[in-house]
Amino acid sequence: MSGAALGIEIIFVFFLALFILHRYGDFKKQHRLVIIATLLAWYLCFLIVFILPLDVSTTIYNRCKLAVNSSPPESSSSNIISNGSYPSSAPRKHRCSKPWSYIPDGIMPIFWRVVYWTSQFLTWILLPFMQSYARSGGFSITGKIKTALIENAIYYGTYLLIFGAFLIYVAVNPNFSLQWNQLQTIGIAAANTWGLFLLVLLLGYGLVEIPRSHWNGAKRGYLLMKTYFKVAKLMTEKADAEENLEDIMEEVRKVNESIKYNHPLRKCVDTILKKCPTEYQERMGRNMDDYEDFDDRQNNYPSEKSLVKLHKQVIYSVQRHRRTQVQWRILLEQAFYLEDVAKNETSATRQFVHTFQFQESENRITRYFYTPTVEWYWECLLRPWFCRILAVVLATFSVIVVWSECTFFSTKPVLSLFAVFIQLAERTYNYMCIEMACFLTIFFLSICVYSTVFRIRVFNYYYLASHHQTDAYSLLFSGMLFCRLTPPLCLNFLGLTHMDSSISHKNTQATAYTSIMGSMRVLSFIADGFYIYYPMLVVILCIATYFSLGTRCLNLLGFQQFMGDNEMTSDFIDEGKELIRREKRKRQRQEEGENRRREWKERYGNSREDSTRNRNVHPDQKESSFSETNASRPVSKYTRSNGRTERDRIELLQDAEPLDFNADSVSDDSLDHPLDSGRYQPGGRYLSMSRSRIFDDV
Repeated sequence: MSGAALGIEIIFVFFLALFILHRYGDFKKQHRLVIIATLLAWYLCFLIVFILPLDVSTTIYNRCKLAVNSSPPESSSSNIISNGSYPSSAPRKHRCSKPWSYIPDGIMPIFWRVVYWTSQFLTWILLPFMQSYARSGGFSITGKIKTALIENAIYYGTYLLIFGAFLIYVAVNPNFSLQWNQLQTIGIAAANTWGLFLLVLLLGYGLVEIPRSHWNGAKRGYLLMKTYFKVAKLMTEKADAEENLEDIMEEVRKVNESIKYNHPLRKCVDTILKKCPTEYQERMGRNMDDYEDFDDRQNNYPSEKSLVKLHKQVIYSVQRHRRTQVQWRILLEQAFYLEDVAKNETSATRQFVHTFQFQESENRITRYFYTPTVEWYWECLLRPWFCRILAVVLATFSVIVVWSECTFFSTKPVLSLFAVFIQLAERTYNYMCIEMACFLTIFFLSICVYSTVFRIRVFNYYYLASHHQTDAYSLLFSGMLFCRLTPPLCLNFLGLTHMDSSISHKNTQATAYTSIMGSMRVLSFIADGFYIYYPMLVVILCIATYFSLGTRCLNLLGFQQFMGDNEMTSDFIDEGKELIRREKRKRQRQEEGENRRREWKERYGNSREDSTRNRNVHPDQKESSFSETNASRPVSKYTRSNGRTERDRIELLQDAEPLDFNADSVSDDSLDHPLDSGRYQPGGRYLSMSRSRIFDDV
């Protein structure tokens, strides 16, 4: 099994990162370089979390071997008792068995060096550059690279000032001499200090919010009210996104009409049109073959710089509009399902009945095992209790983490509970318990930190949306955050378990991860001050999160947040309830109309087949009727009136729908004006548009 556990975890973590990225990213529409860079960043961070427990167990085994080799030889016969076993004071060589997940010497240092410096290269150099490149509205690779370099010059300059301050401090201090290893340690200390600052902020929120969210998950009324609030809030965002898209498309239409196909900037306009939705491309594709001598007319044409700005706005507005539309549909399904749960709780038959049959529930295998009876018992009886038990377990872990963060610097006595668990397992050399304790500890810390990264939303610039609705900028930004948070998270974990020599103050063999990170003793005011006392602020952050101080501050600033004792929240809940009621009536009418059309087709479908069979039996009569139709085709007004009469007759069989002014509608002009056959092609594509290259969509 030597090295097998490492290989298994490397493969498992890769598929785990790929699965999570597939949920948030869009592999079909987003550029491959964005997907690869984000996947690599997430994969390396998850890999560090999963591999570190193996490093801890291997280090404990190496310490045991080192203690055995350095201890003087003793007569083994004096230590053997009558039953042939060894007492507790027996030499360690009889108890230093090799762990099942032992990693051979020399592999872990190389592995950590590659993983750590690759993640640092991603977070400080590659991902910020790709992030600026992705948000650039340039029409060429050179233009996008130029914009990215200018934006990152300010970004890199800020961190160079911080790094320069550390260099000046070390150079002025006579106790230190600048060497390459110490210079490398200073760079690592600067990166970890910034990461630890963010880590404590995110950890303080996740330690409280994750158990509370599962506890509130058992309250059906609370979940339904919160869903109503989200519906009303998302409706406002959806209307704003539609209005913003209409304004941007109006500017694109004006630019499209002013710049004809023989203008030098026409390629830029075509690139902008490719990013527009298909329906807008069809509307703006009718004036493409108009020729204009732009040199003779005195016309104010937009500059290339303004087109770059417009291109950037189009990319952002289209992505935001698509994201709100998908989230609106998902939130409606969630609200309908929660209402169904509330209705089925008082069901006497104990079978779950859905108001609408969703597409996800049509899977035969799922419906075979997840029957209506099983669904009723799970949703109405078992799931609330499961959420409460899980919330209690998570709250217990949170209390242990907060206690250990405040007492991990105490070595005599050992007050950190995680260190106590590890030391108890180390005495008996139970490597399985050591690895499980380490894995559960660092996994819970990672869940608290990473889930907060997925929850936070910086206006509309950074927002991780599920169901493949996250844009390239947010994906790259999340990769940067993961790479910056993971190294200080691992150092904090090693400090909680007293596996870091700078915390335990023991002259023992350090883990391979600590040997790569280097000793922080070069900067004593950080190692003995900031790294020890700053994590104690997690107590204040947990208290602030428990009393929802951040939510109350956002409400005071005008950002609506869900609060049960707020009048604004009640108004949003009432509005969301009314919106759900309207959408439910609309969907019910649609289903009733489809059922009537299906019944009509089943009832009168045979008569239509008989008439079709009769027409096939008399081909001569068919040819004569075809000739009569061709003879009457030049009289357009009769043909149009007959077509309208036929259309009115068909509409009598359909269900009448109320007008929805928010929905997309097709005007009658589209029936009277066919698509031009020149440069425009179906689907909103233009012949003048060049094929996308490898960096065009980044």
